Amino acid sequence: MADSDLIKLYSGRILQLAAEIPHTDRLDAPQASVRKRSPLCGSTVTVDVDVEDGRVARFGQDVKACALGQAAASVVGANVLGRTRAEVERARDELRAMLKSGGPAPAAPFDALSVLEPARDYKNRHASILLAIEATAEAMEEAEKKAACA
Repeated sequence: MADSDLIKLYSGRILQLAAEIPHTDRLDAPQASVRKRSPLCGSTVTVDVDVEDGRVARFGQDVKACALGQAAASVVGANVLGRTRAEVERARDELRAMLKSGGPAPAAPFDALSVLEPARDYKNRHASILLAIEATAEAMEEAEKKAACA
């Protein structure tokens, strides 16, 4: 990767997001926790959620990822409270499409994920970028299933 490619990929905004990840404290006794790992690079994200009335009420995450994965987790953490599983799954699907098939950036409130568009050409980074949103969607599904059984 040339230096100019690195500068484009690791923009100042991506580095700023990576340095300002919200909700980095794990929840005590969450309704659901999901840990996702990228086998290619070893990045891991663990997400804890509590869901009330179909919306994220509390959220915590432990992020051990590259700057791109950290930036994605930052955007997810900043926008996830109050969201439904459908909204999170839509953002997950839009982010995946943006990276893998040239789709548009995710819609609001997760539109800040557009900062990761330059990573389209770096397939080895896609899994790390997707970890936080995938773990969040999976944790919400798990929490909702537990609530339905209670």
